Amino acid sequence: MKKLFVTGGAYDLATIKFLASLTGKQNPKICFLPTPVGDSEAHINRWFAAAKLLPIQPFVQKVFITSGEQKTSFEETLLQMDAILVTGGNTLNAITLWKAHGIDNILRKAWEKGIVLSGPSAGAICWFDEGLSDSRPIHLTKVEGLHFLKGSMCPHYHTEKERRPILLDWVEKEKIMPGYALDETAGLYFENETLKRVVAQNATDKAYRLTLKGGKVQEEVMAAELLPGE
Repeated sequence: MKKLFVTGGAYDLATIKFLASLTGKQNPKICFLPTPVGDSEAHINRWFAAAKLLPIQPFVQKVFITSGEQKTSFEETLLQMDAILVTGGNTLNAITLWKAHGIDNILRKAWEKGIVLSGPSAGAICWFDEGLSDSRPIHLTKVEGLHFLKGSMCPHYHTEKERRPILLDWVEKEKIMPGYALDETAGLYFENETLKRVVAQNATDKAYRLTLKGGKVQEEVMAAELLPGE
């Protein structure tokens, strides 16, 4: 079973608990992949601090490493996990580095093996064909993803006010594929590329499906189940 869970921006305790539940394991091994934030030590420290409060085994895989620092391959590390959590940050930079290291292919192997792939923001966009991203200077732009899931992804849909009007306009003009948009704590869970669950931590944050019908963009609010609190 191929499993993928994405959110519009959240990876707090409630989100990580839900991710852990998707593995079907009592004490799952979850690897933090902070490539989009340049392997930020602050983000890594917050990850390990959060993990202390949860029944998980936390790991981290940096990409900014040397052969002296790491004696196992990326593949050996990542394919032994139960879930892999990609951070938000710069989608374009992360995908470029993953492709240079062959990590894009390893992530696909992980997905096909049943390891749950997950992430907020950049960690959500990266799995789709493309997404609306702030990875470049000045303006939001379209970035190409890893093509695990069909269509486009837009995080921070209402938090960042310019995202919604740009996305609706671009879908209608066919400058970006139809797809999904997520508010911060809203999330989508896919099994074998099929959307199975829509979740959120509150009634305010919503998930949207964008389609193009008769040359006009259609924005559908999808019913979401509320996740339990932290």
